[in-house]
Amino acid sequence: MSEFSIRAATASDAPAILKLLYELADYEKLLHRFHLTEAIVARDMLGSACHTDLGFAGGEAVAVATWGWIFKSFAAKRGLFLEDLYVRPAFRGRGLGKAMLLRLAQTAREADGFVEWQVLDWNTPSIEFYKSLGATLMPDWITCRLEGEALQRIAS
Repeated sequence: MSEFSIRAATASDAPAILKLLYELADYEKLLHRFHLTEAIVARDMLGSACHTDLGFAGGEAVAVATWGWIFKSFAAKRGLFLEDLYVRPAFRGRGLGKAMLLRLAQTAREADGFVEWQVLDWNTPSIEFYKSLGATLMPDWITCRLEGEALQRIAS
């Protein structure tokens, strides 16, 4: 793992963040939902609405993790929600993804919290990786979302 470094992203990293997240959207077959721009990255993804960490091999950004804080009221616990974790294919299997998750786990532990995320049901390599870390898959919860026309209608 010494060949890699991880740090919080800065405004100058916006192009790299955009490129890595575009690659992730392509991998997840979600390019039709990809609307991110460098301006949005700079506005929202550097600690305001979202935090972003980057993993580097040499001077090249090859991995990204985006996350934010959540709160579970019944458990009375603060948690870290991992929105995106992506490691370029050429750098997988070398410990960088695990190191990025460990960094997030340390952040959550410092807050006496937890780490939570979602994974697409067809993404077997990621599911197996998460299971190997001891993650619990939560089969009893279904993600719901209000957006677009439905959000406009209910908010009116």
